[in-house]
Amino acid sequence: MRKRGFFVGFLLVALVIAGAVSYLADSNPDGLDHATMVGCQVVEVDGAERLAGDCIAQRAREHQFSSSPLADYAVGGDERSTGMAGVLGVLLTLGLAGGLFWLLRKRSTT
Repeated sequence: MRKRGFFVGFLLVALVIAGAVSYLADSNPDGLDHATMVGCQVVEVDGAERLAGDCIAQRAREHQFSSSPLADYAVGGDERSTGMAGVLGVLLTLGLAGGLFWLLRKRSTT
């Protein structure tokens, strides 16, 4: 019974962090994006932003999952749904991990 209480508490804390605290996060937190922009400047050309200079970001392309339902930490690309994406991510991760643990558990031989 104590295990169940621990797991329910863990789930509740994870859901609160993913669903509520995620709205307090910085909208541009990615240090990797910043590091790939070293050596470049964003300039406006014909009304569109482009990179000038020499940096890693000039060779960046969209990845194959950029149009997936939870891309960019949002549901369907809506930035207001960050919390919902976090909650869905927690539930999917715990569901997959729980399923794997259940499949790989040590079974009694009796």
